[in-house]
Amino acid sequence: MGFWEGECCEYCDGLIVGKKVDLSKKVRGKYVFIKNVPAGVCKGCGTRYYAANVLKTIEETTRGRRKADRQVLVPVYSL
Repeated sequence: MGFWEGECCEYCDGLIVGKKVDLSKKVRGKYVFIKNVPAGVCKGCGTRYYAANVLKTIEETTRGRRKADRQVLVPVYSL
């Protein structure tokens, strides 16, 4: 039995399924990208849900307590 099995979305009542997702966040003026984050994703509307231990790991990661696997240069354009 998976962590999200039997759970329904609070917004559309859709079924929530466990998936690995990518997450981008802006932290102290810089963007970070976290790959393979375990999440519950609503099959109806796509809302993402995260377990408390996953949120704690995300916070520790974005506060610099973990070393990044790699860094990439991202081009920025203005219109």
